Amino acid sequence: MPISQPRIIVFSTLFPSPAQPAAGLFIRERMFRVARRLPLIIVSPQPWFPFQRLIRRFRPHFRPPAPAFERQQGIAVYRPRFLSLPGVLRGLDGWSMALCSLPLLRRLRRDFDFQLIDAHFAYPDGYAATWLGRWLKVPVTITLRGTEVPLSRTRWRRRLLLQAVARANGVISVADSLRQHLGNLGAEVQRIQVIGNGVDSTRFAPVSRAEARKALGIADEAPVLISVGGLVERKGFHRVIDCLPTLLKQHPGLRYLIVGGGGPEGDWRGRLEAQVQALGLTSMVTFLGPLPPDELKFPLSAADIFVLATSNEGWANVFLEAMACGLPVITTDVGGNREVVCDHGLGIIVPFGDGVALEQALLDALSRTWDRMAIRRHAEANDWEGRVGVLCELFRSLITSPTLSLKVD
Repeated sequence: MPISQPRIIVFSTLFPSPAQPAAGLFIRERMFRVARRLPLIIVSPQPWFPFQRLIRRFRPHFRPPAPAFERQQGIAVYRPRFLSLPGVLRGLDGWSMALCSLPLLRRLRRDFDFQLIDAHFAYPDGYAATWLGRWLKVPVTITLRGTEVPLSRTRWRRRLLLQAVARANGVISVADSLRQHLGNLGAEVQRIQVIGNGVDSTRFAPVSRAEARKALGIADEAPVLISVGGLVERKGFHRVIDCLPTLLKQHPGLRYLIVGGGGPEGDWRGRLEAQVQALGLTSMVTFLGPLPPDELKFPLSAADIFVLATSNEGWANVFLEAMACGLPVITTDVGGNREVVCDHGLGIIVPFGDGVALEQALLDALSRTWDRMAIRRHAEANDWEGRVGVLCELFRSLITSPTLSLKVD
């Protein structure tokens, strides 16, 4: 294999599995497209300690078991375990992940002869990857995806993620806001290249609105909101539900569709259902559960407005997926949201935590006439293929550059 076609290890704890099919879909979407151009293998380390099975009796979503090896779309996915003790000892996760993954990567180095480790999230994944890169003498890239913002609020995590970014040979950020955040923490922003996420505008395309609504039992004339994401506090479904009584005064037939399920951050479905019941909204709020990507276009096509009152995002793929189906996006001014919803014709950005502003934005959005074809064209301009082309060129440059120097100090 020519050196211009580097073999890559994709290194990320977050990756879809039979136990968590929606976890890390955004990583798989990007990297499986890279796999069409460059050979790669997935290594997804899994946290483990002896008593976690007991904890799952009380918290079913706590570290659900996943197969140690499988193939997804013909691509090998390995899941080595690493010792991860809950509580204050989580500070050892980066070291433990590196040490416990090293035997597998040494074997893969013999069998696959990879020339690059591509890690996702600065800590603990990126931190571990930079040690693996040092030990195996291969360059490392790290993609910043948004968790760096909450992690940086803790001093020791901030120190370790900044060490990882400084040691990496290439650093990618999915949004410029995230790049600037790392710069404010002390990272060298000139070393961080922004490559946003993309969208498959063929998979996400509008289908018949009438048929989509008929399948969901929604009247043709009803205004419909939709949110998609993990049912966790961060995504803000509860903030949207709080707005519904006010919206109903002007839109009595309003419906709200919620797509998603529990995940690594927890499962708020019970809380959300209790909130809906307490507000007397049971007939207007529908929980559709998690849906595979190929089915998501149907509820999106049935809706009028996409809303996500999130507290933190890097670059939310779901915004472009909604836009590809012609939906304007109402969201909060956090992370890279303003970079995706970058024009007034695409949606409305509101301050995070301002419930009145969120209500007013939803009322305005429901009363406006949106150019849905223009919204879709914006999504098409952010197709995955362009993003992947830039990414592959970066990988090749790290392998072929005669001045490449491993940053391991």
